[in-house]
Amino acid sequence: MEKYSELAGLIKTWGIQEGFQQVGITNTSLEKHEKHLSSWLQNGYAADMNYMSKHGKKRTQPEMLWPGTIRIISGRIDYLNKDIQVNKILRSKSKAYIAQYAMGRDYHKVVRSRLKKLSQRINEYIGAQGNQGFTARVFSDSAPVLEKGIAEKAGLGWIGKNTLILNKNAGSWFFLGEIYTNIPLPVDKPMPINRCGSCTACIDVCPTKAIVAPYQLDSRKCISYHTIENRGVIPIPIREKMGNRIFGCDDCQTVCPWNRYAHFTKELDFRPRNHFDTASLLSLFKWTKSEFLKKTEGSVIRRTGYDGWLRNISIALGNADYDQLIVEALKSKYHEASDMVREHLCWAVKRQIEKSSA
Repeated sequence: MEKYSELAGLIKTWGIQEGFQQVGITNTSLEKHEKHLSSWLQNGYAADMNYMSKHGKKRTQPEMLWPGTIRIISGRIDYLNKDIQVNKILRSKSKAYIAQYAMGRDYHKVVRSRLKKLSQRINEYIGAQGNQGFTARVFSDSAPVLEKGIAEKAGLGWIGKNTLILNKNAGSWFFLGEIYTNIPLPVDKPMPINRCGSCTACIDVCPTKAIVAPYQLDSRKCISYHTIENRGVIPIPIREKMGNRIFGCDDCQTVCPWNRYAHFTKELDFRPRNHFDTASLLSLFKWTKSEFLKKTEGSVIRRTGYDGWLRNISIALGNADYDQLIVEALKSKYHEASDMVREHLCWAVKRQIEKSSA
């Protein structure tokens, strides 16, 4: 066991060298989190994200996803950018708000690349010791993996009332990634207590009251869900609360007191592309489909699709102060738009006209 203790220490050192801010190790027992997930699904909180349930027990029983898994290495990488003025953008009626995690390069690629390098170093070390049979698979929000439950068990933080992992020294502005392996490494201890206390800042600030109770997020009310995962019509009550948020929502992180300890990222890949931190709604709305595909290449924003992009910005333009240029821009997309997008264009035009006569 001594050699595995030494390896565990090396893995954490190598993880930092590969760009992670923290690395922890846990076993595969996720019973508590399995019960929470089951309850969440039964309540319908997953909306139409069927992928959350279609893999059966693979999400909560890691050895079913990657046979032979007995340990999970969990790492986190900060992504908070220093110069983005979140509150200023949200107060603006003409600027587009894009969640910070989506402004730069697709984090899946960045995190998986670092995990592969870390896995290779482990493999080389074990090979040099004369051992064989090492197996590993890396993940970063890319398979049925219970990332937050794993990170909590590995000591990277606790799951807060906003359902995100919070760390007492780093807040919550970070990505997670995992290595499933068959090495019997010593495991880390979870944080002894949940440190949210009586704070309800995240619950109180949520524009759509999607955090229906502490540790319970109803996706059907969540702006992030609707602007990213929803492929159809966004309910009118949600549209009115979206403001200028066109891809995701950071409100529950921005207001969290623990994020005063968050660290700014040094990753150039996470810097905003295409001026996503300062872009106007109208400039983004004018993109053609080919421009959208070109400018979102290597970006998670492409997940929403061009129709979703137009739909989301249409809503934001409808929520903006009246401007005849907005009305003209909305009408200019009407004939080429899908029926789903048209519904939102018409709603936005109507909302603008109502403001013009108010």
